[in-house]
Amino acid sequence: MTLIRHMMWKLLGADHPMEAHKLDSRGVQALGRGPDAAEGVSSFLEKRAPQFRGRPSVDMPDYFPWWTEREFG
Repeated sequence: MTLIRHMMWKLLGADHPMEAHKLDSRGVQALGRGPDAAEGVSSFLEKRAPQFRGRPSVDMPDYFPWWTEREFG
């Protein structure tokens, strides 16, 4: 969710939708085979609430953050 929220806010002014697609593809590759993705599928199939273990403070993909902060002034 953290990655998706950052993508939504940071890409509001993107030049083209392909920018979001590129980042989304990287996210799927980086996180799609991880333990939280497997837990999401298992919990859905077992009809139970998921117990995600990943934490945004330590488990973000290596390319996060991808943006550079703009300077004000």
